[in-house]
Amino acid sequence: MLLNSHRAAMLASVAAAVWLTGCAGPRHHGQDYGGMSHRQMMAGPTAVAAVQPTAGNTVQGRVMFHQQGDQVWVHARMQGLKPNAEHGFHIHEKGDCSAADGTSAGGHFNPTGQPHGPQTGARHAGDLPNLRSDGSGRVDVRFTVSGLSIGSGPADIVGRGLIVHADPDDYKTQPTGNSGARLACGVIEAYRR
Repeated sequence: MLLNSHRAAMLASVAAAVWLTGCAGPRHHGQDYGGMSHRQMMAGPTAVAAVQPTAGNTVQGRVMFHQQGDQVWVHARMQGLKPNAEHGFHIHEKGDCSAADGTSAGGHFNPTGQPHGPQTGARHAGDLPNLRSDGSGRVDVRFTVSGLSIGSGPADIVGRGLIVHADPDDYKTQPTGNSGARLACGVIEAYRR
């Protein structure tokens, strides 16, 4: 089990490095990052999560987080999702994916004690927008969120868990949004240049 854990960590690190190398390449030239260049966006604190499937699932991918002022840019790339479907997507309190069903990641990250909710109102810091898969079960999406930080403060996401759920978040049901089973889990780690 230790060998598999070590191997998974090594593969996740290699995959993140390859993906980050791709992010630094010219193919991002001209893409919209809120009026910033890709280089400017990458200048702030950055974190990455390699997301791996929970038992019996196939969802996997990588998520980058870039802090710019009081906003965090999120770039999620996933595959193995149900095609043309929405999936709840949350930062969880513990960076622990050791349980086969992902429950070791705990509940939603909520350092300010807010109710679960949508991006437009009071919410857990870890409440993220739903992911919407395409016809092939893939996602490649960018969005910004407030109320998070990378590397410092009570809303620091480094060391937290990242979960992709089976069902869409309804943004009403307390405390989880009725998002269903945990399809994939990752640990958010600081990215050091």
